[in-house]
Amino acid sequence: MNLRTKRILVTGGAGFLGSHVVEALHARGCQSVFIPRSRDYDLRRDEAVERVYAWARPEIVIHLAAVVGGIGANRANPGRFFYDNAIMGIQLMEYARQFGVEKFVAVGTICAYPKFTPTPFREEDLWNGYPEETNAPYGLAKKMMLVQAQAYRAQYGFNAIYLLPVNLYGPGDNSDLESSHVIPALIRKCVEANETGQREIVLWGDGSPTREFLYVKDAAEGLLLATERYDGGEPVNLGTGEEITIRQLAHIIAAEVGFSGNITWDTSKPNGQPRRCLDVSRAERLFGFRATHEFSQGIAKTVAWFLEYRKTVQEATLV
Repeated sequence: MNLRTKRILVTGGAGFLGSHVVEALHARGCQSVFIPRSRDYDLRRDEAVERVYAWARPEIVIHLAAVVGGIGANRANPGRFFYDNAIMGIQLMEYARQFGVEKFVAVGTICAYPKFTPTPFREEDLWNGYPEETNAPYGLAKKMMLVQAQAYRAQYGFNAIYLLPVNLYGPGDNSDLESSHVIPALIRKCVEANETGQREIVLWGDGSPTREFLYVKDAAEGLLLATERYDGGEPVNLGTGEEITIRQLAHIIAAEVGFSGNITWDTSKPNGQPRRCLDVSRAERLFGFRATHEFSQGIAKTVAWFLEYRKTVQEATLV
């Protein structure tokens, strides 16, 4: 599929992953890229979804909009995270079908996998158990898009694909400690500890869980390769195939930021899923995706971005 000639709707296109996807689309020469903003289109409401399709008349929909956060945010908002994500996916895909959209790209979440999935996670294991409890409502809501995509393919011949990116990181990520994921939260904690002279940071859990991280620009490229080259009904993982413990991650980020104080683990807080590491062979086989950023390189770029961003914000508050 030649994306340059297509009218493309990117929900969540102003967000973390979305902004990088839009940038990658423009780099491919795409001229007709539409980004609905939440202040204008509440995608939880069917009339807004209908209006956005009538406005953009897309040939391709890349659905990235989501209500998402780390363990704390998931524990505090299970109902909201389930409803908002489920209803957006259901309505966006249904109206895409009604409006004759050529292709719908549904982006799920690694949280959809069962809590004790054997590593590396293979797409065939997606239904072999219940997700980790703290993020199950979010994971199951996003997983329903896979059910819908396969049902619509079977009944209507509708071309919807479903991708499962692992934990993302990189420039532009949310660093709000109430809702951010682990890497931006760790960077911010270390930076703020340096600024205030703190000699200790406290982190949730015991540091033993493992995670796999995908640099956001790699994620955007993988997503667009799938949009161009993949038209199948099976879910596909997007990741690196490499895992790291949260304890190791904390020390890597502390060293990159220059924080030399103590890292204390609050074991009264949950660890989340014990391990996450993907089998990424299907993505390479089906549409030629392989991550290119080394983790240390990606962390250095992310820290550099955050320091510059923080400096800009601090200077703006002094004006």
